[in-house]
Amino acid sequence: MRPDMLSPGASGKFEARRLIRPEILAIEPYTPILPLEIVSERLGTSPQAIIKLDANENPYGPSPRALEALAALGSATSIYPDPEARRLCAMLGDWLKVSPDQILVGAGADELIDLILRLLISPGDAVLNCPPTFGMYSFDSCLAGAKLVNVPRTRDFALDLEAIENAFAETQAKVLFIGSPNNPDGGTIQPLVLERLLELPILVVLDEAYIEFSGEDGSIALVPQRANLAVLRTFSKWAGLAGLRVGYGAFPRGLIEQLWKIKQPYNLNVAADATARASLADLPTLWSNVQNIIVERERLALELANIHYLQPYPSRGNFILCRVLGMEASLVKADLERRGILIRYYDQPGLRDHCRITVGKPEHTEALLAALRQIGGTT
Repeated sequence: MRPDMLSPGASGKFEARRLIRPEILAIEPYTPILPLEIVSERLGTSPQAIIKLDANENPYGPSPRALEALAALGSATSIYPDPEARRLCAMLGDWLKVSPDQILVGAGADELIDLILRLLISPGDAVLNCPPTFGMYSFDSCLAGAKLVNVPRTRDFALDLEAIENAFAETQAKVLFIGSPNNPDGGTIQPLVLERLLELPILVVLDEAYIEFSGEDGSIALVPQRANLAVLRTFSKWAGLAGLRVGYGAFPRGLIEQLWKIKQPYNLNVAADATARASLADLPTLWSNVQNIIVERERLALELANIHYLQPYPSRGNFILCRVLGMEASLVKADLERRGILIRYYDQPGLRDHCRITVGKPEHTEALLAALRQIGGTT
């Protein structure tokens, strides 16, 4: 209908807010970090001068083979990608010793979290979450209309098993999200703890986005044996492909057949597909980078423990969480930013006196430590 055919005042009576789902109106928006270009403009400096330790990105970047694959795409960008990412799934299956037909790839693990909830959750169904943890679990749960049941971790960020079991008994929740290593503290789940959780009739979604830095194999090999375990991973951290959004997961057969029905047909673009496959063909280079990060993490942890106002937690990720003592954590973050060093601060319960620091290269560590000592008045 043409605008001149509308009844008088019709456009003025329309209120978009009335059409929006109530649970969406109630959601607090997810707060991502600011883009580097925006921060550099605010600080009046070049992006290259900023030390970025706020998003758990890989300071060594992608594999050279991944960059070559990206440069060689050419006219392939005008053709739709393989909707099943067959070659990538086959390579992942060989690497992980999991059947490719139990692997689903996505635009980051974030998409897979969303798909799981779309598949399982009707409005009002319960989801168990164990904060402090990755914010997308709660965000996507609320987006799906779930009843989000938070089971807080203990003061040292361990899972409260008894509280999880009690929460399930009360709610009959469908999904439990667990990060291992958990973001933001870097702790991992112990095998006996996982086994106990898997005894519950609930889907346990184990997010292993940082498992490559842990020195552990993780639990993906258990998926074919357990009907209620899904394991998510990503190329963002260990392979340096955060900007291309490549995630994948291993799922029980009873779930993956249904997940295929609801995923977007071309969810993994040709650049992400090509660079992920090239990364898997260059594992020695990427494992060398991972080892460099692990070594630097251990050095950084020791040095941070010598900063009188910081209390670092043991971490198996590519980051270290610190409790800030005797001053405001938000002010430490702001002071470092003025010096061109970005770290993560969370304005949320359980973390307001904490900061999280991504492990960078040795020269990043040196600049960070010098700034922290200046802030603490020890130099």
